[in-house]
Amino acid sequence: MEKNRKNVCAVSHAMSVIGGKWKIVVISNLVNKGMHRYKELERAIPEVTPKMLVKVLKELEEEKLILRKVYAEVPPRVEYSVTPLGLTLNDLILEINKWGEYHLSNS
Repeated sequence: MEKNRKNVCAVSHAMSVIGGKWKIVVISNLVNKGMHRYKELERAIPEVTPKMLVKVLKELEEEKLILRKVYAEVPPRVEYSVTPLGLTLNDLILEINKWGEYHLSNS
């Protein structure tokens, strides 16, 4: 029983960190294509609203899954990249992608 409770808590925690419609999509873009500026992410994920993209980026940064680097330039330049912790999601992203392809082909 105790082991089951720990598993449920771990799954709940993971989903609170990476759940939602856009977090995995953003991380996937950064893992697969490397560093992005905000506008590049916006173009790569046209379905996400600017407000939601800003929110997701802040949340992923707070969870230490992505790194936000600000350059002291005029105008300021900001780049986003995946952290080593964020890279640990790569296998999960690949499995989600496989499942998505399977589900699409069997729908």
